[in-house]
Amino acid sequence: MSQSADVVVPIPLSQGVGYGVVVGLGVAFALGMTAVTKLLKKYLGEDNKTTETFMVANRSVGTGLTASAVISSWTYTTALLGSPYLTYKYGIALPIWWANGQSVMICCFAYLAIQAKLKVQNAHTLLELIKIRYGTIAHIVWIFLALLNNLLNFISMLIGASTAVSSLTGIDIVAATFLLPLGVVVYTYFGGIRATFLTDYIHTFIIMIILVWFTIKVLVIKEIGSIGALYDLLKALPTEGSVVGNHKGSYLTMTSKESLFFGIIHITTNFGIVVMDTGFWQKGFAADVAAAVPGYILGGNAYFAIPWAFGTVVGLGTRVLESTPAFPTYPRPMTAAEVSGGLVLPYVSQAVAGKGGAVAILLILFMACTSVSSAQLIAMSSIFSFDVYGTYINKSATDKQLIRASHVGVIGSALFVSAVATGFHKGGVDLNWTLYMLGIVVCPGTFPTCFALLWKGQTKAAPTISPIIGMLAGFAVWFGTAYAYSGEISIVSTGQTLPCMFGCLASSFVPLPLTLAISWIWPSTFEWEEFLTIKKVDDTVNHQVLDQSSYFSPERVKYMKRMSKIAAYWAVATFLGQIVIWPLPMYGARMIFGRSFFVAWVVISLIWLWLALIIANFYPLLDGGIKQIWTVAKGKVVKGEEDRTSSSGNSTFDTVGVSVPKVE
Repeated sequence: MSQSADVVVPIPLSQGVGYGVVVGLGVAFALGMTAVTKLLKKYLGEDNKTTETFMVANRSVGTGLTASAVISSWTYTTALLGSPYLTYKYGIALPIWWANGQSVMICCFAYLAIQAKLKVQNAHTLLELIKIRYGTIAHIVWIFLALLNNLLNFISMLIGASTAVSSLTGIDIVAATFLLPLGVVVYTYFGGIRATFLTDYIHTFIIMIILVWFTIKVLVIKEIGSIGALYDLLKALPTEGSVVGNHKGSYLTMTSKESLFFGIIHITTNFGIVVMDTGFWQKGFAADVAAAVPGYILGGNAYFAIPWAFGTVVGLGTRVLESTPAFPTYPRPMTAAEVSGGLVLPYVSQAVAGKGGAVAILLILFMACTSVSSAQLIAMSSIFSFDVYGTYINKSATDKQLIRASHVGVIGSALFVSAVATGFHKGGVDLNWTLYMLGIVVCPGTFPTCFALLWKGQTKAAPTISPIIGMLAGFAVWFGTAYAYSGEISIVSTGQTLPCMFGCLASSFVPLPLTLAISWIWPSTFEWEEFLTIKKVDDTVNHQVLDQSSYFSPERVKYMKRMSKIAAYWAVATFLGQIVIWPLPMYGARMIFGRSFFVAWVVISLIWLWLALIIANFYPLLDGGIKQIWTVAKGKVVKGEEDRTSSSGNSTFDTVGVSVPKVE
């Protein structure tokens, strides 16, 4: 129960409802996905007991499911909780910086995904690539960096989710922290990354419907009534004109220093998160050759609408509703601790739709938490099985032994993350602190990792030395500026905007000149053909030997190079459009939104949100989903390479209308 001043915020749902969702629904999903995994094995030949299926889904995932998985991968509970509460604090500029801080790098990753298909088609994890190119020392450094990335992302998401679940249901926060990943462990244990893709789709299906419903519900509640009325109510607020760092202190301006600073942190951090997250690389490896680029581009641009539309409507709607009797804390405003803890969304759900709203938000937080948990567990378990166990403990590990190690990794990772997140709770760390400081830890490997796949000239010493120095520089700047601004180093001082921004920039960009300088001083050249020494664990699929010369047929190589150019153009266009051309000039314009402009702004964001729903929910069904469901429903066992896409990338048509020659 939250309590502050003399107003007690009632808990809208019972603990029974909370445990029913967290445990009951988790178990139901686990049993359902386990059953689906068995059906896929029986009727579609997807054997989750082979490493190729468990870890990279036979590299055959289509465009629709890839796009849906991308949207799901970014729909963190931190996004659902964070974009509304930061919009509540800083106004309409913030959700744009949140959105482009996650959309742009996914479109950029499309280029890395197709380059991986072109150069390292047999890889299972990012760290295999590092080991082949830079050797043991760099590999160990990257194991550490990748695990830190996955660990802190997982913890950040779990801290926000468990706090919100506890506020909605009264469940003990420690219990919520351990129980939220429980069902995920079961279906990830049995189904591997294919189960991750499928549950991503189901979770995203439910999340998108609730997000669309909830944004409309906020706008039509009697205390607001319409988009135009929301604008009028914002202008009439006594706090309008008092936001520090905003033009004329308004909530309705893009000239917002705190939003800009957050955007710098968010964009820099999320480039690091994507590039250093082995889960994103695994989904790239798992995508079919024809699906990698369109899947990531579609998913990345569709995702933009979620923090933009949801953050704008819910964040600004909360600012208005807080001063009405409908709001749980009325007549007092929310405390700083409640806001930074991510309770804006749980509170406004009660104001808008009572217990029904609380249940809806509880569901999407559970869905987002478990979906991201599944991806993180697969990523962390793959590091343990392939890059630790298979590389240093049992170099001649069989397929069965690697799967067993993956299972151990799934269970161990869930327990470890829940334990650390509990420690963070007890230490007074909240969602806001983890959100702002994350990039200082995850960003040092960003540029060296990209160069590992894109630049032959990066030498072995460069990626070993530069990220370590970059991280040390980031911590030095972070702690130094926190002390300079506050006179102390504490949770409060290190969670401030500017220390986190300066530390994040140092951590991310110090490695860039270092790796260039080291590579120039001790030059060497890497031959991409060395990546071909990475082999599949079982080099047969349906008893057919995979032929490298067939995979690298002139037609397929030409196609992948063309898709690489398309991905590069999209990456540049997205960066320019969503960062340089759109919000930055509006920041400099020093304008306050007029009523008509505000209405158009919100309407466009809602249309974009509906398009995202179509891409996430219905496109995967049209892109092969219905056919596979019908195959399973008929009980027809698929045999032979001609009936399904195999891991050799034998897709016959891609979603952008280009035929990809089938390998015979």
